[in-house]
Amino acid sequence: MSPKSVRVRLAPSPTGDPHVGSAYQALYNYCFAKRHNGKFILRIEDTDQTRSRAESEAMILEALHWLGLQWDEGPDIGGPFGPYRQSERLDIYRTHARQLLDAGHAYFCFCTPARLAQMRAEQQKASRPPGYDRRCREIAPAEAQRRVDAGEPHVMRMKVPTTGSIAMQDLLRGTIHKDWASVDDQVILKGDGFPTYHLACVVDDHLMEITHVIRGEEWINSVPKHLQLYAYFGWEAPVFCHLPLLRNNDATKTKLSKRKNPTSINYFRRAGYLPQALVNFIGLMGWGMPDGRDKFSLAEMLEQFRLEDITLGGPAFDIEKLRWLNGRYMREDFTPAALLGQIKQWALHDSLLEAIVALAQPRMETMGDWGHLTAFFFADDVPLDPAALSLPGQDADALKAIFQMTIWEMEKLEHFGRDTLSALFKSVAEAFGIKLRELTRPFYVAISGTTASTPLFDSMALLGSDMARVRLRRAIQALGGLSASQLKAIEKDYASKFGAAQN
Repeated sequence: MSPKSVRVRLAPSPTGDPHVGSAYQALYNYCFAKRHNGKFILRIEDTDQTRSRAESEAMILEALHWLGLQWDEGPDIGGPFGPYRQSERLDIYRTHARQLLDAGHAYFCFCTPARLAQMRAEQQKASRPPGYDRRCREIAPAEAQRRVDAGEPHVMRMKVPTTGSIAMQDLLRGTIHKDWASVDDQVILKGDGFPTYHLACVVDDHLMEITHVIRGEEWINSVPKHLQLYAYFGWEAPVFCHLPLLRNNDATKTKLSKRKNPTSINYFRRAGYLPQALVNFIGLMGWGMPDGRDKFSLAEMLEQFRLEDITLGGPAFDIEKLRWLNGRYMREDFTPAALLGQIKQWALHDSLLEAIVALAQPRMETMGDWGHLTAFFFADDVPLDPAALSLPGQDADALKAIFQMTIWEMEKLEHFGRDTLSALFKSVAEAFGIKLRELTRPFYVAISGTTASTPLFDSMALLGSDMARVRLRRAIQALGGLSASQLKAIEKDYASKFGAAQN
């Protein structure tokens, strides 16, 4: 394959904050494409209509721009293989799904959610592997079509072999074998007519002429389904390369989680990290310069980057190392005047300062009050006294639960502003039977580090959702943290009060 033909893609779902995991995949895709004079494509996978948000897509684009990772084709700039939003490609997916159906490679499934839930419960009780039992696979195509035409709710599933195994090739891992018995008949078209990830990504990767699929290792188990789809369509599959997962830097070494670490690119931007330092740090996740140095530019990484050099040990996302690296950039790459320019651009610009002045002004008697009233707006962390994190009639465990449930409610907000936060806190106060004025007191401390500050909801809105949630998580840690069993109990209580939390 000619290096000039290389085409790779980043395909994030706009369902939340721009995640450092997306930046990690974007960086490696970008470097591989540019190293081979290829194209880096941004594709938005927004077929989950219940969770996809235009605001999230905008944040993803802005975060990647801030990091300096510019794409060659995408939803904002177009390209020869558009549209680049999956929600704008529905007819394409439906046409290809119909091709599978007509060829006998897919079938309609009429199983209800209740029936599927009962099936899973029986499988769990019998200690059998979970998976669809293929009941509808035996329905005659003509009968299935009659039921569809009659308006019966349905999905479409692909057929996978029921015996034998498949050998998958991965650029980093070599040959991987998987038994077909462990792969169920995947839904490829949902009841709302939208495709699932599996159909959409295969169709898009083929039509957009993607040559290398570079993504996280959590997708390895999906490769058999994808390869089967390529085979059904008679298409050549791309080269697969599954990157090692980013992991928490603690004893668990579990998958990087926002419950244990800041994971939003927006947080790191608001906390005062330099984009070049964050890109450098992410570059060290599973890869390193041949000479072993820790500090290098994106241009220097491009000169040396090879996918084959990625190591498979789970890279730990060490915030302290990122701070150290960021400090080196600030000391070594900027004159004082240049650093002042960066600080102004970060937070000392008129639009933010005017908003903060409006909040501080009613509480100021001299201009000297500015410092202690507003310092928390310009800090990554604030000092927390566990004794000040208190709520009348509630112990520390109860307050931790309230903090955590409020975080989950904040994650549901489509707009993080004063009015939406006011409504959110009123609903939390009602759910717990606590007066709003009392409820907000420990939140003042968690957000500002003090018992009295600028108005809480306005302050949180200026800090932004990412920073506000990180500070609440740090308050939980200051109170002793949450064990796995405690968190599970809180999730159950939360579901009864507010509904399911976002993933």
